[in-house]
Amino acid sequence: MDKESSKKVRERGIAIGTLHTGRKNCITDVPGVSVGHVTLDYPLEGEEYACTGVTAILPHGGNLFKEKVVAASYVLNGFGKTTGLVQVNELGVIESPIMLTNTFGVPAVSQGTLEYILQENPEIGDTTGTVNIVVGECNDGNLNSIRQFPVEPKHAIEAIENASTDRSQEGAVGAGKGMVCFGYKGGIGSASRIILDEENNREYIMGCMVLSNFGGKVEFPFDRYPGMKPQIDGIEKVTDGSIIIILATDMPLSDRQLLRVAKRCGIGLGRSGSHFSHSSGDIVIAFSTKNKIPHESEEVFQTHSYIREDHPIMNQLFAGAAESTEEAILNSLSQAVTTKGRNGLIVESMFS
Repeated sequence: MDKESSKKVRERGIAIGTLHTGRKNCITDVPGVSVGHVTLDYPLEGEEYACTGVTAILPHGGNLFKEKVVAASYVLNGFGKTTGLVQVNELGVIESPIMLTNTFGVPAVSQGTLEYILQENPEIGDTTGTVNIVVGECNDGNLNSIRQFPVEPKHAIEAIENASTDRSQEGAVGAGKGMVCFGYKGGIGSASRIILDEENNREYIMGCMVLSNFGGKVEFPFDRYPGMKPQIDGIEKVTDGSIIIILATDMPLSDRQLLRVAKRCGIGLGRSGSHFSHSSGDIVIAFSTKNKIPHESEEVFQTHSYIREDHPIMNQLFAGAAESTEEAILNSLSQAVTTKGRNGLIVESMFS
């Protein structure tokens, strides 16, 4: 990877917001959260090209089906093809890795993720119920030959098995390999914020990961980010594009509170230049790792502690969601490398 393109925006002198970042400034700052990528980058027949991939976000390192996490999702604009979010919002939990890929890769990634979970849990579909697979997507059809279906179920399994709690790779990797943002190379970006409970001298972490694939080159607010002046012109995008935003925290929040926090991700998205275009799928998936929900229990009631709604720390959470989303988007641009795809198209890094 080119050294200049691999920089986070803070290394370019751009600091977003007022809250402090976590040690890695990545979603994996949230304890237990891991990320894995599989990147597909090779020529196919003729002018076709596999320029795509899969990214897996695991809320914890245990068995997600047996130990679910509290979750919610929020749709800013619904031009998307995600799976599993209806049940997430109905029951308020996530019980699978959160998978990201290209639009036409959703069926294969769903199947691969299902195969992985069934292998871990032979009782699913037999002595217990089914499992809800969560997959988000963006259309990488500018660079990737999506009609050739390069993503296969095995790539989903590999991404899950690759997952690590280390600082994640960002830019043109995994599901972000073929994505275009504001006419430049986009993809995977991440950031984190420390949420400080001063009364009890405790710190919590909020982490964000985005799959950025939205916006035209005239929409990016270069005057807001003077350190991000491009060296070359971007391309004109064929479609409005999309973004998937994954928000994680170790703060004890209910699914309703997570929904409130998830809505604030739209502020960070708007600050980056988006206006949630007509054919853009702008979707937030949020979860808390604090209160795990067992799949089976003989108890009639379960008791958890959550933050009080009127506590001032709630405003820190709102600010953290906005700030980390904005910075994650900038990091997806700042760390992406120039990429060649189908029909000889080249999408330049903003910092080529």
